[in-house]
Amino acid sequence: MKILLTGATGYIGSAVLDTLLDAGHDVLAPVRSDEAAATVAAKGATPVVGDLHDADWLTSLLEGTDAAIHTAASGDAERLNVAVVDAAERAYRGTDRRFVLTSGIWEYGAGAGIHSSDTPDPAGLVAWRVPIEERLLASGVAATIVVPGVVYGQGKGLVSVIVDAPRTADGALTLVGDGSQRWTWVHVDDLARLYLLAVTNPVPVGRLIASDGAPVRVREVAEATGATVAAESVDATRARLGAAFADALLLDQAADGAEARELGWTPEHVGVLQELARV
Repeated sequence: MKILLTGATGYIGSAVLDTLLDAGHDVLAPVRSDEAAATVAAKGATPVVGDLHDADWLTSLLEGTDAAIHTAASGDAERLNVAVVDAAERAYRGTDRRFVLTSGIWEYGAGAGIHSSDTPDPAGLVAWRVPIEERLLASGVAATIVVPGVVYGQGKGLVSVIVDAPRTADGALTLVGDGSQRWTWVHVDDLARLYLLAVTNPVPVGRLIASDGAPVRVREVAEATGATVAAESVDATRARLGAAFADALLLDQAADGAEARELGWTPEHVGVLQELARV
């Protein structure tokens, strides 16, 4: 298949690029600079330099593809997603060509047993995602929305918010709140394999949560570094990290990703605590 992939030099997108190429697909990678173009070309993809905010330009690229995956992000993520979804609707509506959009677990809000089919109840930081996604799902595009948990692996991801947090005067690692909240996790390489499955699945499946099935409390992650830990008030966390970001990080979320497993996806990485121990 000829698959258009946005964000091919990003954290998630670069892992997806490697997975697509390893599976034998031709990848067309819109990028923002000549430097990024050289990076993806060295891996074996075909780069094209342009602006993803230009829906007309992106539509013309999509017309010559069999499927597309959107993993790119920008400082104005809402405007970017609107433009990319606009282009997907113009190029793919009424066809069986797959379009895979990236979302995030925070759009479900707090919950002890979150499922892909649940109605979103987003944190304020990501509330903008939901109307765009609902429009896409109702548009006649064969769309799947991959909803990653908190992504970790390759020494990157939001785990740094925990393990690189400020230390107290006596050396304790400052928690996000009291650290009792669970985060739903997924390794970036496992996530990349789910994108491949989603874009090649015979039918679109709507929202699809990517979770390794082992939600872990923030406090446990901090303690896995070997440090002593210190709770922080919600107000202090909001002041330190910004209210909207902190409110998302303070969500208690547990999702097992059962729907993804029903498609044949099996995470190969056993969990963030084991990853930290290995590193």
